[in-house]
Amino acid sequence: MLDPPIVPGEDGLIQPTRARLFALLGDLARPAGTAELAERLGLHPNGVRAHLERMRGDGLLVRERDRRPRGRPRDAWSVSPDADPGGNAPSAYGDLARWLARSMRSDTADVEQIEACGRQIGRELAGRRSGSEEQQLQSALSALGFKPRLERRGQGRLGVVLRNCPYREAVRENQPLICAMHRGITRGLLDRISPHGDVAAFAPHDPDTAGCVVELTGIGGGEP
Repeated sequence: MLDPPIVPGEDGLIQPTRARLFALLGDLARPAGTAELAERLGLHPNGVRAHLERMRGDGLLVRERDRRPRGRPRDAWSVSPDADPGGNAPSAYGDLARWLARSMRSDTADVEQIEACGRQIGRELAGRRSGSEEQQLQSALSALGFKPRLERRGQGRLGVVLRNCPYREAVRENQPLICAMHRGITRGLLDRISPHGDVAAFAPHDPDTAGCVVELTGIGGGEP
């Protein structure tokens, strides 16, 4: 059962432990329990729980309650689809992505090979997840920073509106190649989350305004 959203407050990532927790959940790209997060960071679960609750209050995380036959429900934390953290993150990785994109000219790069590489990355990112195919897909894309909104468009058809482009700096340098990588990542996620699913359409938009739309078929066990 998913808790209702709480109105976001001030930036919850100013505090270092909360920043580490947010980064860890982004790296895991899946829901994780309080005990697991505390163990990975070498912290006490009670303190970690307080930070997680604060981050949920700031709209950065969502908490699912895993009902069990015995004992108290288990909390599972994941990055919120609406997460919009503030602050100024280090730019080195973003700069590196821009430079790599600039160095690979579209007329000489092997776009198919880049998409194939992205597909393998997507399979790795999918990991082990729980919930419906839609929930798993939303969790993975949220962890990557896309702020996805899923729209059911008939049996087995799903539209995914990406309200943020985490690759915007690199896209400005070389949109065809970065979008090919992203398309491959999406296909790789489907390979693990919904093997019968497929990418029917991939419509990129201006990275500054976002709004890219991915049309998927065969999601949720339906026919394309």
